Formats: sequence, structure tokens, C-alpha cells
Amino acid sequence: MRLSHPSPEDGPHMWRLAGATGMDVNSPYAYTLWCRDFATTSVVARDADGRVAAYVTGYVRPDSPDTYFLWQVAVDSAYRGQRLARRMLDFIGDAIAEQGLQYLEATVTPDNAASRALFASFARDRGTEAVWSPLFAEEHFPTDDGELHEPEDLVRIGPFGPRNVDSED
Repeated sequence: MRLSHPSPEDGPHMWRLAGATGMDVNSPYAYTLWCRDFATTSVVARDADGRVAAYVTGYVRPDSPDTYFLWQVAVDSAYRGQRLARRMLDFIGDAIAEQGLQYLEATVTPDNAASRALFASFARDRGTEAVWSPLFAEEHFPTDDGELHEPEDLVRIGPFGPRNVDSED
């Protein structure tokens, strides 16, 4: 896998991947615009054929310029179990640390054990901890079918220390 920042041409592929992985999907326009305006704070993983196999999107919070907010992580089912999400998170973590950012935030549903373990591992290897707190309740996410969306808890990781590159996680 080759990791790099996305370009607008990657937007449609990221949109399709979000849908295929069952994530909350934004419009194709949003993904394409994201690849233009937030390319330096996002990453795509390309397989040997150059196809987008995974991505991370995020941005620096305007009201907290020392904080990166991770918006989405998606990994094609064919590439799961290869630590690709962690490799992309490390890529982003290194990039934002070089920019002087001190914190990474993300939201995760309470039952998403894989994402919670990913962020805990990332925090440990950065010499800090993952602090969890409620952020958004079900009523923040209306749906057309009346089904409730799960709440989203905030994880805040930092301040960053040097990365432990010898970790086995």
C-alpha cells in the first residue's frame, strides 16, 4: 500500500468506499471538495493498481488550532486485518505533529470496539492517553426512516509525545 494525500480525482472513489463500508455517506461533491480543501490533513491508501483502498479525512479545528479532528476512516473490506487504518492514522499523526498540533479528536459510537481499540493503541504509542466523553446524542442525527442514530462519543488524544515506533500494535 502506498499512502499519500488525496487529490480531487480521489473524491468519487472515497464516496463509493464510504457507501460500500456502511459509513454515514456524504455527497460525492463533499468528498471531492474535501480532497481539494483538506488534502494536507487527509490520506488515501492505494493498492498496487493505484486504486483507493482506504482513506482518512480530517481537518484542523478552526476554534482550536492545536487540534486535528478526524472525520472518517474507511477501509475496503478486502484490505481489513492488515493494520491499514493504523498506518494511515500514524501517517496523519506524524503530519500533524510536524505542524505543531498537540491533540487529535474523533467521534465514535459506543459500540465501535475496533475504532476504540485503534485510538487507544495510537494514544499509547504517542505517549499519551485517549480521554472519552459524550458529545452528541441520538437527537442530533435525524433520519428519514425514524430510526435513531447511535450517539457519538468524543475521544481526545494528547498532548502528543514522540511516537514509539517499536510498538507491536
